[in-house]
Amino acid sequence: MKAMALLIPIRDWVGLSGEFRWPGRCVLAGAVQADRLPLGQLAADLRRAGHSAAVRLGGAGAATVRMIRDPSIRGAEHYYLYVRPEGITVAASADAAAYYGIQTVRQMLAVRGRSIPACVIDDWPDFRRRGVCLDCSHGKVPTLATLKALVERLARWKINELQLYIENVFAFRRHPLVGRGYSPFTAPEICSLQEHCRRHHVRLVGALASFGHMDKILSLPKYRPLSEMPEGGSELDRWTLCPTDPRSIRFLGELYAEFLPLFEAEDFNACCDETSNFTVGRSRRRSERLGAGRVYLEFLLKIHGLCRRHGKRMNIWADVMLKYPHLLRELPGDIVMLNWDYEANGPRIARSARIARTGLALGVCPGTSSWQTHGTRLGNAMGNVAHFAAAGRRCGAEGLLNTDWGDYGHRNFLGVSLHGFAHGAAHGWRGEAVDEAKFTESFCFHVFGQSSPRLADGLAVLGDSYRRCGGDNRNSCALYHALVEPLVGEKDYPFARIDRLDPAGLRGIIDALSDERIWPKPPGGMDRFEATALQEFPVAAAMDVLACRRALVAKDLRAGKTVRRRELASLTEQMHQVARRFAALWRVRNKPSRLRDNLALLHRAETESRRLARRA
Repeated sequence: MKAMALLIPIRDWVGLSGEFRWPGRCVLAGAVQADRLPLGQLAADLRRAGHSAAVRLGGAGAATVRMIRDPSIRGAEHYYLYVRPEGITVAASADAAAYYGIQTVRQMLAVRGRSIPACVIDDWPDFRRRGVCLDCSHGKVPTLATLKALVERLARWKINELQLYIENVFAFRRHPLVGRGYSPFTAPEICSLQEHCRRHHVRLVGALASFGHMDKILSLPKYRPLSEMPEGGSELDRWTLCPTDPRSIRFLGELYAEFLPLFEAEDFNACCDETSNFTVGRSRRRSERLGAGRVYLEFLLKIHGLCRRHGKRMNIWADVMLKYPHLLRELPGDIVMLNWDYEANGPRIARSARIARTGLALGVCPGTSSWQTHGTRLGNAMGNVAHFAAAGRRCGAEGLLNTDWGDYGHRNFLGVSLHGFAHGAAHGWRGEAVDEAKFTESFCFHVFGQSSPRLADGLAVLGDSYRRCGGDNRNSCALYHALVEPLVGEKDYPFARIDRLDPAGLRGIIDALSDERIWPKPPGGMDRFEATALQEFPVAAAMDVLACRRALVAKDLRAGKTVRRRELASLTEQMHQVARRFAALWRVRNKPSRLRDNLALLHRAETESRRLARRA
């Protein structure tokens, strides 16, 4: 149904003669109690379009839209949709499939308005698991209201799994120091979110760092002895649990005992990725004797035992085991390997086949490319998802898990990641039918009601600044770091990027993004979730523009050129305004958590330009 420009494509469509026209008064009939929610969503859409709509369950009688259960339809997410002149019928054997059928009707209503061509749709997904992994540990901890609103959008796009990536942002009763100062999730919040997920046919899957990425915990004096390198002085020294210390697995066991029982899903992501230094400290001798891969595997098997104790199927990121492929066949057969790579043509994408050949369950894990950017690396993100989804289909992967990270402070906005979530959802459901060239326009129409290309063009420009600015753009946009890089004395700054940026590219970005009138204002009546995203886009653009202006000034200063006081004062004021707008938007969607860390960076940059202005 390409003519309808559905955001989430359908699998098979057969046209019939005639068309269905929405009447002024619509009756929406469901078969079971679970149908009330999706029919209520459709009713709300119809009312916004000027129709009246009533929902009823059970019973006979005429209905504009009817949901029925047909046990002959196999598959928990397989549905048929019959559009006839006299009405619409959604047939499925399971509640989730019926729910997805109504989401397709909602898309058709948005695109076609009052009439829909008569047709029969036969639809089911490419992947059984279609998920989003949301980073909640590098700065932003979303509020419960934000997460519930996000779940509703993901479910509309037929995503059926949400993972909240947690390193330390959970309030453990037995270990209260772990999340202190990070606005941690509480057990009641997790349970409330899970109930909301269940209603929308989304599995809430626990994800807890269990080997690497432990620096926030291991930096605490109480837990530092569990580190592979407890005497080291850097963050990387405290990155990894010591796998040969029996206290490490006991500690994880205590965390798991509180955390895992909160989640109904069978799957649990123990992570275990990027364990960069687990063989250079206290485990060095055993690693030299047995091999690093064997030491990693030994600890993995202990974690697997904890998962089995709680009735969970262990999922892990695949990057470390892929370094030791000869050991893959020694993994327990119930482990799921989550293979990630975030570049469009990343080398690990092709290695999915190697995992699949072992017989282990496979999840392919691209990313939104939103982290370490203000406006995403849009082209890379779309290529990454498309290539990974194709590899997953070839390998028979059970799932596509789209990841969204917040490295180095999580200054990237959730609204900017929505495009990546929707694009991943489209490829998770029916990847071969995704129209890559028109997807961004379709996204802007379905999510924000924008039928003109204005917003899509703005997102394309914002999403291309990583290429236009010059410098290394692997896993980041240099402007993210240039926003806070010192104008002078940059040699002491760990993320110095400005010297490698292209002045012509920087000026082009300034010209393209300086006028905030390119961004539409949220219309009256728009839901707060989407309205906030429309406010986040211009702030993301302003951050890129300011980074470009700071970089051009820094290049002049470092070359010994004179920079006028007026220009430095302007940078000071712009940084002040960006920090104010950034903080306001952070508070709309997130708990306070590490906002102060970002504001400290922005304030430092503001103070530096003010000091230089006084000296000019």
